[in-house]
Amino acid sequence: MNFLEQVKILVIKDIMLEWRSKAAFNSILLYVVSTVFVCYQAFKTVDTLVWNALFWIILLFASITAIARGFTQETQHRYLYYYSILNPRALVISKIVYNALLMILISLTAFVVYGTIFRNPIGDLFLYFIAVSLGAISFSSVFTMVSGISAKTGSNSTIMAILSFPVIIPLLIMLIKLSQHAIQGLERAASSSELFVLIAINVITIAISLLLFPYLWRD
Repeated sequence: MNFLEQVKILVIKDIMLEWRSKAAFNSILLYVVSTVFVCYQAFKTVDTLVWNALFWIILLFASITAIARGFTQETQHRYLYYYSILNPRALVISKIVYNALLMILISLTAFVVYGTIFRNPIGDLFLYFIAVSLGAISFSSVFTMVSGISAKTGSNSTIMAILSFPVIIPLLIMLIKLSQHAIQGLERAASSSELFVLIAINVITIAISLLLFPYLWRD
């Protein structure tokens, strides 16, 4: 099999396993809905800055819950089997693709629930959807890479927090700025720098994953 076929088969495998159990996905949806409801009971009404910040905080913790288990749920015997038949880069790319699809689904569901319970203040809905999609892909690429490293250190959550912190902070700053522009309804040209930075972070993170994971794989 070539590289793309390996990625496709691994993504389909992960989707089928998730579809059979649904426990993890349902628990994440329950977390999102319950968190939005608690925020509504606590604040009732919020201004646009708080509305935007709360939404990204909810998505951040949902992504940690969803993606952190990406490598730890695989057994050592299964990894040994993968080692004999797969390109390691195909494995890490398949995890990023699967986690990105999962996070886009969770993010859109969270947005619908959040916008229904709280009043939706967004001026440019299309730009906000782009911000949410880029955020889902960014969280996927960052946390997949960190999850792979953490899995090789005995699934140490402290290691995961330390490694992801320097990347997540500038990522969140750019996402909040971009989504705030969408809420204010500014011209899309004003958000070009934020879009460029977000795309650059994703490209760099995926490139580092492709370079680093084969060395982790050997261990």
